[in-house]
Amino acid sequence: MNLSWLDDFGALAATGNFSRAAEDRHMTQPAFSRRIRALEEWLGVELFDRSSQPARLTEAGEWFRGVAQGLLAQVARLPGEAQSIAEANASTLKFAATHALSFTFMPGWLRGLESQLAVGPVQLVSDVMHRCESLLQDSKVHFILSHAHRGTRGPLETAGYPSLVVGGDTLVPVSGVDAQGQVAHALKPDGARGAPLLAYSEESGLGRILREASGERLARLNLQTTFTAHLASVLRTMALGGRGIAWLPMTLVADDLATGRLVQVGSSEWDIALDIRLFRDKRAHGAAAEVFWQAVLRQAEQTPSVAPQG
Repeated sequence: MNLSWLDDFGALAATGNFSRAAEDRHMTQPAFSRRIRALEEWLGVELFDRSSQPARLTEAGEWFRGVAQGLLAQVARLPGEAQSIAEANASTLKFAATHALSFTFMPGWLRGLESQLAVGPVQLVSDVMHRCESLLQDSKVHFILSHAHRGTRGPLETAGYPSLVVGGDTLVPVSGVDAQGQVAHALKPDGARGAPLLAYSEESGLGRILREASGERLARLNLQTTFTAHLASVLRTMALGGRGIAWLPMTLVADDLATGRLVQVGSSEWDIALDIRLFRDKRAHGAAAEVFWQAVLRQAEQTPSVAPQG
């Protein structure tokens, strides 16, 4: 039997009209009729009563309609089931991580975990937050490593994806320095014309946190957006060039602050405490990914301030 005959049968069962069903299946009516007849010959029964218009299912046809729907559903599941079986024995850990954490936090964090387990091959996709979230939601990665804020909820938190806090960070307002080594831009009092702002785009996870955690307070500063980008690393480069104030993660700018290339502006009330959070896929993991998750979970349990979610 040709599996495509099941789709032919479904098209004709839905309309009872050979011409319309043939058009839906992108073939001529004679060719379509031959395929329906071939299915009936394979089964050894007539599935349609052709004496009426529209054609009606015979008793055997009514029975086969349920069978065909079940077969098509089972066929549709096969790729996912095959991938799950292959995944169960795969040793590669698939991560997505936001750009900033990919080259600041993640390498040292993985090295620290290697004292508890042998971390096998790692496949990393480094991208903006909304793309990382899509990869996890589509089960194309095992884990996401990203910044999060306990006062805001992103799509993964809302959807109940399990997660663990694996580190901490702070989003701080910074400015570059001028030729005399003085801070190039400062946060001004409410109501005054504000300094130039180096802003995050809508696709940025850090931008989403900044808007939700401090958006109303920032509006009162009357900052003038002069540059927008997805990536904190791009905003860092612009800040180093004296182009404006940017809220950047401390993991990214700690060395710049220590050497004086960047200066933290404003009081600590403008700092935003961040979690570095590991999200996992809701599905059952393969063996390697599950062993890794359990190791991270044990590490989290040894840290009193860290609690799993989801």
